[in-house]
Amino acid sequence: MLIDAQGAVPTSFLPADLGIHPVRSQFLGTLDGAPCFAAELAGDAPVPGLVSLSDLRQLYGRVPDPLMAIAGRAVQLVDFDRTHQFCGACGSPTRPHDRARSRVCVRSDCALELFPRISPAMIVAVERGSEVLLARSPHFPEGVYSTLAGFVDPGESLEGAVHREVAEEVSLTVDNLRYFTSQAWPFPHSLMLGFHADYRGGDIVVDPTEIEHASFFHVDALPKLFPGVIGIGNQLLADFCRRHGRPFPGN
Repeated sequence: MLIDAQGAVPTSFLPADLGIHPVRSQFLGTLDGAPCFAAELAGDAPVPGLVSLSDLRQLYGRVPDPLMAIAGRAVQLVDFDRTHQFCGACGSPTRPHDRARSRVCVRSDCALELFPRISPAMIVAVERGSEVLLARSPHFPEGVYSTLAGFVDPGESLEGAVHREVAEEVSLTVDNLRYFTSQAWPFPHSLMLGFHADYRGGDIVVDPTEIEHASFFHVDALPKLFPGVIGIGNQLLADFCRRHGRPFPGN
């Protein structure tokens, strides 16, 4: 996201006013009545000193939620537009659809219509009384734990994905799944769907390709977590703590 020295999104000028010339742009919709656009820049495009480019994940909690939502849409649409300039069926160029959020093959005998990709993923807090299952990936910051998550396979229900991922990653079985909430996670195109579940049985055996360590932690002795409650994983844990009358330690 383009931000100014105060960390705000500048709205008083056009990119061209700063000498920024997008490769392509996409209309995102309106925010508070103002039209919003995403702009794809070349990898070597210079950015003037008055502004800077910030990774969207670093801005969570620092800019208003409605602006983050439309910025998340921008990330996904720029990625879609950049990676679908050519038809996957015949290799011909594509063009933006006149009315829909899609691209269309220019060959009349093909005319394949391509839509932005959205990848559903489940994330689950497995509870065992006053304990919750947490794990850490080798890619996490040192010492940080979170809930289990994974993408939904083709032909699989969300509930089926929860059972499969828990079994694959820690060799446990669960029941009593309860849907919690969803969250767009545009890195680059996930839709996270959160669940609570109860431990049913099994001993923890981690899949070393996915999990470095996993364990049940008591609500009074949770390990180091990602900060804040921006991500849905911490929202699940904050709800777990609330139901046990404890403050969420990630705050």
